[in-house]
Amino acid sequence: MEISADLLAARRQKLDALKARGVHPYGGKFPKTQPIRALVDAFQDGATVTTAGRLIALRGHGAITFGDLRDGTGKVQVCFRQDRLGEEDYQLVSLLDLGDWLGVEGTLFKTRTGEVTINATQWSCLAKSLRPLPEKWHGLKDVEIRYRQRYLDLIANEPVRKIFEQRPRILDSLRSTLNRHEFLEVETPMMHPIAGGAAGEPFVTHHAALDMPLYLRLAPELYLKRLLVGGFEKIYEINRSFRNEGLSTKHNPEFTMLEAYEAYGNYETMMTLVEELICEAARAVVGSLTFEYQGQPIDLTPPWERVSFAHTMQELGLSATSSAEEITRVLEKRGVRVKGLTRSQLVRLIEQVFDPKTKTKPLFVTDYWTELSPLAKAKPEDPLVTERFELFIGGMEVANAYSELNDPIEQRRRFEAQLQTSVKQIDEDFLEALEYGMPPAGGLGVGVDRLVMLLLNQPSIKDVMLFPLLKKSEDSR
Repeated sequence: MEISADLLAARRQKLDALKARGVHPYGGKFPKTQPIRALVDAFQDGATVTTAGRLIALRGHGAITFGDLRDGTGKVQVCFRQDRLGEEDYQLVSLLDLGDWLGVEGTLFKTRTGEVTINATQWSCLAKSLRPLPEKWHGLKDVEIRYRQRYLDLIANEPVRKIFEQRPRILDSLRSTLNRHEFLEVETPMMHPIAGGAAGEPFVTHHAALDMPLYLRLAPELYLKRLLVGGFEKIYEINRSFRNEGLSTKHNPEFTMLEAYEAYGNYETMMTLVEELICEAARAVVGSLTFEYQGQPIDLTPPWERVSFAHTMQELGLSATSSAEEITRVLEKRGVRVKGLTRSQLVRLIEQVFDPKTKTKPLFVTDYWTELSPLAKAKPEDPLVTERFELFIGGMEVANAYSELNDPIEQRRRFEAQLQTSVKQIDEDFLEALEYGMPPAGGLGVGVDRLVMLLLNQPSIKDVMLFPLLKKSEDSR
């Protein structure tokens, strides 16, 4: 935000004036006993209260000045009266600015218009604001500033604060559902010696003391499966994962995933689980299984429709053995530009055929080709197709799940095949773990950020992350 030098200078002068009068403008511990909303809701005439918040309005009327104080719960009016504070303390009120943090003690009363007000007996400056609030509290509209200076966004835009108050409720709901089914929450490393567990370009770092390269995790999958080998039967992790890739309204290089694994289950087990997880989260924050996402009605009422990827590809004249040329031909007929894409990237574009089906109802796309699913178990009747699904809601992929491959010989064969394309190094420790025996299991990954977007009706992943990654600002130093 561009702020005039005169405005900045005026605030500095007030800061200096407060210091000259013996006021410490950056106070310490303050005995705030009540959030503002609580004292307003429990109003008792004449009750003594002590609270604190940010000054968002100030109106002088001779020997009386009214101000509005806001905290994270609400707003209350404060009355500063010269005859109650004394002339010296009252004069200090003129050195306040909008944005200052104040602690206030006083008694409650209601004005003639019925507004709950604190009749201040004393006040403290807890933090002097040296920059004016954005747009005089009428809201911050510049999207770039909103994302880059989220603290201003939270100050100026009350609905934004509500989004980030509701996001933890979604996480609480996910945990509550899993805990109810006796899943154990675990933590696995964020730095991996080998990049694995998902397709994607990793972020590379270096451990100085061990003099070894490390990778920020693409996914926690291979570590969680080691825990299945170790005997845990139901586990989950809500984790931060990283992909060194581009940004979009649905992608951020750092993101939150829920991964859950259940021994003796399969991808059908995970379908049942993810239905319950998402429906319970919707009930927790929306209060209903029907709501709107970006102008489209969404109905989460189970059961959710299922469609086979492999069967749909057959209808398009494609199979797991189709060449890149054949896939290109099908896509170009649909008006999709495919120049320079790999075969795997071409296949991902084919998923666009399912888009119209996912606008209003959730859709499980099942039975993916094995080459696209190196960690998933193949169907017994068709080794070229795996027991896998991706869940689409509102035009977004929200979840992904497999019947987990637990055959160490087949897993090694697939890893070795990937060496020709995407995988740079085989995780021998993971393969060794599989050789000790991993029970059959279902595994599930849920994109938490996209789920939050959906349930809170937000158009971009940046709107549900407090501090999304942004390109370097031109004026950054």
